[in-house]
Amino acid sequence: MTLTELRYIVALAKERHFGRAAEKCHVSQPTLSVALKKVEQRYGIILFERTSADVRLTPIGEQIAQQAERVLEESARLKELAEQGKNPLIGSFRLGVIYTIAPYLLPRLIPAMHARAPRMPMYLHENFTVRLAEQLRRGDLDAIIVAQPFSEPGIVTRPVYDEPFCVALPADHPLAAKQKIAADDVASENLLLLGSGNCFRDQVVQACPKLSEPGGIEGALEGSSLETVRYMVASGAGISVVPVSAAESWSSSGSQNEPLLQFRRFTEPAPYRRIVIAWRATFPRPQAIDVLRAAILDAPPPGVKVID
Repeated sequence: MTLTELRYIVALAKERHFGRAAEKCHVSQPTLSVALKKVEQRYGIILFERTSADVRLTPIGEQIAQQAERVLEESARLKELAEQGKNPLIGSFRLGVIYTIAPYLLPRLIPAMHARAPRMPMYLHENFTVRLAEQLRRGDLDAIIVAQPFSEPGIVTRPVYDEPFCVALPADHPLAAKQKIAADDVASENLLLLGSGNCFRDQVVQACPKLSEPGGIEGALEGSSLETVRYMVASGAGISVVPVSAAESWSSSGSQNEPLLQFRRFTEPAPYRRIVIAWRATFPRPQAIDVLRAAILDAPPPGVKVID
């Protein structure tokens, strides 16, 4: 069967009307009807039951129509791949982002990407660093945005920005009276951390040396996400260390919870994390990576320091 014949089958299967199906295919009704009759005669099967009032698929017609739809989808994919070969900014781009970056980067990144590459839709996936790395190696993702340290065989990285940490406090907490907070002060407080497996949790522990000592995080409460931690702090459950992009986003959100929160920077040297783009060294569309990086620099998350 030709692709044209497959299109006719799928159109009639969906419309159940020769006139509407012909209109969808931009041909006359007799052209579509004759073409489908020839297919049935060629293979000795009946695809459609035709009556004066209705058109119905036969059981074999149902199976062939479903398979025809899949073939047409794959054919369109082949065309898309061919177009990508000529223009790397055409076709989907699969991007993975860790949980503590995605909510504060993506609202700015997507409009910037659309402005630079309007024919490159983004398929987005949030996960932990270790899982994103696995998907990147398998080819399920084209690139990922993660925090250093990050090193994988066959994977290239390029920095995009540095992000300071800050302390989130209940508004009436004694530390809120300070302009800046020392890392050791955090370790002596009732601390809220992200759960095990989240790289930001490990970075917070490294940033506050006393937390690495025996019993340093004993008794610390855990939240499943930064947003959960935010509400726990606002409720007075304790203090937390958060990326500045989260703090800046919350401060500008206008939420009724924000009067209950205060944010303070660390004394120097202030802890921070370096955010990188990572991709396979063999990825065939390096221009797409360049556009991704440029879009991040166009509209970085609030409070970060971009790396040109």
